[in-house]
Amino acid sequence: FVLDPAIRQDSARGKARGQDKDKLKMSDVPPTRMNQQIFKVKKKAAEGGHKLLKKKADALKVKFRDYAKNIAETKSSMSSDASGAFFSMTQAEYAAGNFKQKVSEGAMTARLRVGAGVDNVAGVKLPVFTKYDTGAAADNQSLGLVGGGKKIVAVREKFTILLENLIKLASLQTSFVTLDEALKVTNRRVNALENVTIPKIQGVLDYISRELDELEREDFTRLKLVQGKKEDQMEEELKQRELQGLNTTSSKATNEEDITAVFDAQDDEDVVF
Repeated sequence: FVLDPAIRQDSARGKARGQDKDKLKMSDVPPTRMNQQIFKVKKKAAEGGHKLLKKKADALKVKFRDYAKNIAETKSSMSSDASGAFFSMTQAEYAAGNFKQKVSEGAMTARLRVGAGVDNVAGVKLPVFTKYDTGAAADNQSLGLVGGGKKIVAVREKFTILLENLIKLASLQTSFVTLDEALKVTNRRVNALENVTIPKIQGVLDYISRELDELEREDFTRLKLVQGKKEDQMEEELKQRELQGLNTTSSKATNEEDITAVFDAQDDEDVVF
């Protein structure tokens, strides 16, 4: 497989554009000490949030595995419970006859109802279903008087156990789905902080530190240049002062010489009045 040169050029241009965008974003942040402190605080907060979310994800994973294990165990036990309940129904119909019509003719008042609750796991609210007894009187107590009463009682007990397992499975399955969604969201947040937010903040901090170092080097070179110019100026002033000192000493020496010693009196002509 050979990659087309045009595709390579497009990919290279795309990478260059991405780098230019990153540079533009970094250049939007002024490289100052205040911004450096602000981004250090942001990085610390992001790292703290990453640790907390990591712990939350670990707790949700442990709970997720527990729910998966309980669902597998409940489903495996439900197959035997369901088969036993329907087999006992067949036995009761064989012993007491077809009593379904008599049951449907009753008041049909529910003795068991399902209640909904909430379980909090690492800040995630999971729905929990529980059964409770309404206290209503059992209908059709006269069933099985002719025959098959024990079989009908056994059917009621086995279907009650099957109903409890169904409610438990519904609670586990609903909590499992909710926990799965919460775990996906938490993992996305952890990955976003780990691979996007924290490296981005670190890149901005590196950019600010590089710019500050460059400014410090520029200030240092500027100070060295100013100091050199001052030293040159002081040397020139010293030279000028030395020259002025020599001039003043020479002028004083000429003033102090005896002017009359240069002239001879015999060379002067006689003055006649």
